[in-house]
Amino acid sequence: MMNKVELISSLIKDRRSFYPHEYIEGEIPNEHIDLILENANWAPNHGLTEPWRFFVFEKEGLQALSEAQGNIYKDNTSEEEFDQARYEKLVKLPLQSSHVIAIIMKRGSNPKIPKVEEIEAVACAVQNMALTVTALGYGGYWSTGGMVKFKESKEFFGLGEEDEFLGLFYMGKIPRENKIGKRKEIKEKVTWVR
Repeated sequence: MMNKVELISSLIKDRRSFYPHEYIEGEIPNEHIDLILENANWAPNHGLTEPWRFFVFEKEGLQALSEAQGNIYKDNTSEEEFDQARYEKLVKLPLQSSHVIAIIMKRGSNPKIPKVEEIEAVACAVQNMALTVTALGYGGYWSTGGMVKFKESKEFFGLGEEDEFLGLFYMGKIPRENKIGKRKEIKEKVTWVR
């Protein structure tokens, strides 16, 4: 039996991004979505501001997200820059997923806590989500593209001036084979100061 360090290390090293085109048919049970979100809720955050907010899209909600993502891209992209294949991909991504979670940073009222710390806390929450998705045997992918860069997306989610829309977390069932990961040696990225 693995101890806690071996277990968390294994889970971290097994986590991979799985994209919507890789998902197989079937929905993730909502009780698993609840568990994924509960674990996100336990991320570290300065001042206990808990700045993460989530919109969960499923079933017909995926169609609404698909249309919104396509329309926001189309309405905010010049004719010269518009890419039909990109548009079609943005429309298709939610429809290939079991669930999609919009990731929001809701800015707290304490001016002593820098905005970047609120964003980093949300990133920790997303890491908790990704690890839980992996532990449950599903695939997930945090996208910061698509509708994220357009201010109309903030309006779509009813966000305030200081709030941020940080991306979409796509999820779905996946085939059981694992992707092999690779990283450069950690010693190439660390400087010890003694």
